[in-house]
Amino acid sequence: MSHTHLNITAAGLPQAWKSTVLSRVGGANLKVLRMDGTAYPDEAHDYPEGLLVIDGQLNLTIDDKLVVVRAGELFVVPAGVAHAVAPGSAGTLMIVDI
Repeated sequence: MSHTHLNITAAGLPQAWKSTVLSRVGGANLKVLRMDGTAYPDEAHDYPEGLLVIDGQLNLTIDDKLVVVRAGELFVVPAGVAHAVAPGSAGTLMIVDI
């Protein structure tokens, strides 16, 4: 068993937007990263991606629409859907993917 404080772990990462894998559960990666307010370019994956905002706010752009995900909210990006991070996203983000 392990016990991880997500905000402290994210704050200690050397680079924003660079995730670290905390563990694998049921075949899924549990990752955490620090958002620093800067944008992150468009990307798409061949698997769904769960984005859980632990602290702060995530601003996503999907199909030219802004999706705001606040602390305590989960947004699942379906497989193959392009998404980018808009400026102003800051805080701690947990990513669940395979």
